[in-house]
Amino acid sequence: MEDIRVKQIMVPLAEYATVSDSANLMEAIRAMENKNKRFEDKPYRHRVVLVLDKKKKVIGKVGQVDIMRALEPNYNKIGTDVSLSRFGFSATFMNAIRDQFNLWQRPLEELCRALEQVRVTEVMYTPADHQRVSENDTLQAAMHQFVMGRHRALLVTAARGKRIVGILRSTDVFNCLCDETGICKA
Repeated sequence: MEDIRVKQIMVPLAEYATVSDSANLMEAIRAMENKNKRFEDKPYRHRVVLVLDKKKKVIGKVGQVDIMRALEPNYNKIGTDVSLSRFGFSATFMNAIRDQFNLWQRPLEELCRALEQVRVTEVMYTPADHQRVSENDTLQAAMHQFVMGRHRALLVTAARGKRIVGILRSTDVFNCLCDETGICKA
């Protein structure tokens, strides 16, 4: 496994769903679905859309949960992006939050209409340096970042500099690990 580099298993930027920083959330959904249809022979669907500035530089990403959160504007009243379930709160407590803040009370069709009004830059997440990996890093280095940060994907930078050249998904890393170790072979 020492010979496996990130660039061998990453998804190149050209194959990933992207939108411009002026796009709305409906355009982000369409970009994700179009890319998923185009690469439907791949076993795992894209869960994120990368946001590009005018110079085609990656400035952020919008995930499926970000879009769902944007559907319900009352989440802004809670004021947290932290997953409360990680703190051990019960399902009863989580349901009480939903009731208290009137989350998901309106019909889904009504909520979905708002997707054209919300810009991707309003909900996008700008990954920090610890959520990036170099294309020349080893598989082990990438696995370390996944484990320590509990990430689902890392942005891949060019060997020199910070230019984003792809995305490394935890699913692809795990599949590579299985292939290399033989633990998942039939």
